[in-house]
Amino acid sequence: MKHPLTRLPDAELDVMQALWQAETAQRPSQILAALQGKRDWTLSTVQVLLTRLHEKGFVTLNCEKRFHYYAPAVSENDYRIDETQSFLERMHGGSVKSLMAALVECRGITAADLDDIARMLDQKEG
Repeated sequence: MKHPLTRLPDAELDVMQALWQAETAQRPSQILAALQGKRDWTLSTVQVLLTRLHEKGFVTLNCEKRFHYYAPAVSENDYRIDETQSFLERMHGGSVKSLMAALVECRGITAADLDDIARMLDQKEG
């Protein structure tokens, strides 16, 4: 099994989500614009967060002329899977049954949700 990813603080996760949604590498100013309305940050804040993400291996950096372009080095799906596994271990001792019981209790899983889950399990087995 590969080494688990570092869990990102919310601020860094917001930057990653902006990068995941973009179809091309982004300059810090483009990321700041994408986060407008969600975060009241300055350009320097975004640059600090990108530096941290680069040091952690979450983003790649490409320098062209005087511009820095950042792109995800970790896919959103890989991060989501790793975070879900970590949450399952931390909060439910690795028990899927415990997780499902908590979801049923707090969210009121619908019949449509159960049908979707059954379909996913059938596809996984098939």
